Amino acid sequence: MNVLVLNSGSSSQKSCLYQIEGSLPEQPPACAWEGKIEWADGKAEYSIKNAHGGSQKGQAATSDRGEGIEGLLRSLWSGGTQVVSGPSDVDVVGHRVVHGGPHYFEPAVVTAEVRSAIERASAFAPLHSRSELQGMEIVAKLLGTVKQVAVFDTGFHRTMALSASTYPGPYEWFEQGIRRYGFHGINHQYCAERAPQLLGRLDDEKLNSFKVVSCHLGNGCSLAAIRDGHSVDTTMGFTPLEGLMMGTRSGSVDPGIVTYLMRQKKLSGEQLDDMLNKKSGLLGISGISSDMREILAATKNGAEPSKQMRAKLALDIYVHRLQSGIGAMGAVLGGLDALVFTAGVGENSPEVRAAVCENLGFLGVRLDQEKNSRLPLGKDVDQDISAKDAGVRVLMIHAQEDWMIARACWNLTQS
Repeated sequence: MNVLVLNSGSSSQKSCLYQIEGSLPEQPPACAWEGKIEWADGKAEYSIKNAHGGSQKGQAATSDRGEGIEGLLRSLWSGGTQVVSGPSDVDVVGHRVVHGGPHYFEPAVVTAEVRSAIERASAFAPLHSRSELQGMEIVAKLLGTVKQVAVFDTGFHRTMALSASTYPGPYEWFEQGIRRYGFHGINHQYCAERAPQLLGRLDDEKLNSFKVVSCHLGNGCSLAAIRDGHSVDTTMGFTPLEGLMMGTRSGSVDPGIVTYLMRQKKLSGEQLDDMLNKKSGLLGISGISSDMREILAATKNGAEPSKQMRAKLALDIYVHRLQSGIGAMGAVLGGLDALVFTAGVGENSPEVRAAVCENLGFLGVRLDQEKNSRLPLGKDVDQDISAKDAGVRVLMIHAQEDWMIARACWNLTQS
């Protein structure tokens, strides 16, 4: 079965094709084909490769998002990265949908009704929803009546209790669908499954009380408190803006700041949205970049003193908020068995992992510094990097959103 996955971002498009033969494999297989396109400053940079060694990268001839995605998908069946003979060889297409609104949590075949629900939920995540819906339109245009499946990023957090998902505002908010939905659920769910597997705890009688805090640290960042494989709490809320400091997003701030800026500085809703989502976080504090690699480089000796100071402040805030959030999640769970680092920063920054774990000894967290600093090779990305006698296992787990989406597609086709 050929399962195509589209993971649409506000300024990027990732896609991959899984070829699943027979039964569903226990471990995520490699993609037979994968492509990515990123838009910035009116330009579109793309990279495509397949499992046979074919590859291409460069700048797309168009900055139009729709044309760029069409060109990306056509490379599945044409050119040096071809892996199928034509569009009809694709059996099912899965989409990462950031927000399913108050009614959609489980993976669903895309129908007119499901599309309408995604459109209604677009007020919660307008940039992502617009990209996701466009992806569905392009697939229908290129692949015809192929089955399409929506997999919701909010779905994993549906198990949170009302005490965790309800805001302490007027009860009318809850009745209007204003509640804490949580995000990054597709990858948090994978980490919830992978952590006990990695530790050999699948047959443990105590697995029903296995407690994990999953740290998804990329350009967007969130924590999830997980017990028995189910989400108990998370840091993102009604939108992906709540919670931790992120690349360009502020995370949680005093709502009074917003009303102050509206009254005193006469800022509009659009200006505030732009400020909090695109001009804050690591970028806003450092004035350098939203990329943690550049922040870390700027903290080193040799950087301009003013830049070094602001980069260090950005890093310190980032770590402080992570430590605070992990402590809170541990309190909600009543203890901790495993702490997971995942996604771009979580997997690739030993400096961040070490800094975050430094003050968490009271929870039983202790890193093996050699394992933490060692770069993972090949398939050995998922690792236990904690000290042997640590009370809490610290794990590094490769994000597998695309595989989780493909797996959901496969499961729906079997029912």
